[in-house]
Amino acid sequence: MRLISEVSNEKLRGGFYTPENIADFMLKWALSDKEDAAIFEPSCGDGVFLDALKKGNFKYKSMLGLELDEIEAKKAAKIKPAKTQVICEDFYAFYSKKKKFDVIIGNPPYIRYQFFNNLQKHTASVIFNEAGLKYSKLTNAWVSFVVGSSMMLAPNGRIAFVLPAEILQVSYAKQLREFLSHYYNKINIISFEKLVFPHIQQEVVLLFCEKDGTSDHSIEHLELHDASDLISLDIKELNTPKKRIDFKTNKWTFYFLDQDEIDLIERVKERGVVSRLGNYAGVEVGITTGSNSFFTVPHSIVEKYNLEDFAKPLVGRSVQVPSPVFRMRDWKDNIDKQARAYILDFPAKEELYERKHEGALSYIRLGEESKINEGYKTSIRAEWQTIPSLRKSEALFIRRNNLYPKLVINEAGAYTTDTMHRVTPKIGVNPQALTASYYNSLSLAFSEISGRSHGGGVLELMPSEVEDILLPYNSNNSELLPYIEDSLRSKIEMEKLLSYTDKKILGENLGFTEKEIKMFNRIWLKLQRRRLYRD
Repeated sequence: MRLISEVSNEKLRGGFYTPENIADFMLKWALSDKEDAAIFEPSCGDGVFLDALKKGNFKYKSMLGLELDEIEAKKAAKIKPAKTQVICEDFYAFYSKKKKFDVIIGNPPYIRYQFFNNLQKHTASVIFNEAGLKYSKLTNAWVSFVVGSSMMLAPNGRIAFVLPAEILQVSYAKQLREFLSHYYNKINIISFEKLVFPHIQQEVVLLFCEKDGTSDHSIEHLELHDASDLISLDIKELNTPKKRIDFKTNKWTFYFLDQDEIDLIERVKERGVVSRLGNYAGVEVGITTGSNSFFTVPHSIVEKYNLEDFAKPLVGRSVQVPSPVFRMRDWKDNIDKQARAYILDFPAKEELYERKHEGALSYIRLGEESKINEGYKTSIRAEWQTIPSLRKSEALFIRRNNLYPKLVINEAGAYTTDTMHRVTPKIGVNPQALTASYYNSLSLAFSEISGRSHGGGVLELMPSEVEDILLPYNSNNSELLPYIEDSLRSKIEMEKLLSYTDKKILGENLGFTEKEIKMFNRIWLKLQRRRLYRD
């Protein structure tokens, strides 16, 4: 979703209104067996849920809608379902009144912390403290709405929210996932293959949580084609989520799996026979240039400005890496293709003046004319054109990926920007064995579990998420690297490659059964295909 500063006044409130069929379904679930419920909607917008409440002939005790925007609040108030009240007030101001409700429902606003006023910042922090959580400036408004609403629930209450699919995977929502897992006894997540908001590229999920006074904690994930499928979904399916909540798991993408698949993953973790990649290598972000368009250049720019003395080999994009070994010939191929195959390492200007290097000075002036020197990263440097932390690594991990993430040996000794992560094997770890050990179904499955998906099927992993991938390292796996490299260079299907490497890496080395190996592969394919084939 775009920055709030870049969108319309309507969206400055963080409001993206809920389709009617979704609002109707959420009310049907929330009010089933709760005919005496006091309902609260903390951000009612122009009244989509109020309208659904009026049309649906629901039975309830009372309904209170809250809306910050005066114009929208007036629209909502005109709907006038029975036993309802709409108040123009900020949720964060209302929270301090400590009122309790049986059902809390809605579509919380999507507002970043920097757009909060002082009251909102203070109250959001209070909400987190009261829930025993640590508040972060990375936290979006919808997170504090969900936590605050949970704290306002009466015993055996329910919440039903439309939320960004980020809740399933982003780091800043990790605390929220942990909180919900412990706070509620039943959790249901409904996601959609097709985008349900017609005007924004934002994937959403429906979150249904219920307290029932028991000690059980279960969760279920249902995926529908689109919101129209809600019509045929039986509300009773949400009454008995069947998967046990794993309080150790980090991301809720885990629950896209079947229970037998979850059980296998949990057994692997508990047995400890496979360690994290982070036990064998350190992973850190690539070089932050401040402006890749200026500091990374093709050979033609190097020639034009005589920058040979400052140009270092670079690999910057996934398409420039054809195999798990990035060789010098690959780098030279990128040069021939006029790819950005160089990174510019300029010294201080004083040195350039002393050397009378007019080409470098001319290129730097060009950057200043384009205001590259006024960017955040460049402006805080003593010499804006000098990149800090210009270090290369023995291996690379591509940050954003399509079919699967690549772990690559950096044989060419190329530098990389923050489009890739730098991977440094620990003492005693063979880089060839490390890389070969990664190409198996278990590790690829964990890349999907650990990472986060974006629009267009992109899978992104940050350094800590790469380190969380389970890696069945064995020094003799280095013998597999030529086969893996030849296979990927010849573009054979990954399935065929894995049918060979899984037997060696998972079967012969670790003793996993054929059934278990097939299930690892099934887990990877299920998560990969879900990511790739969304629209």
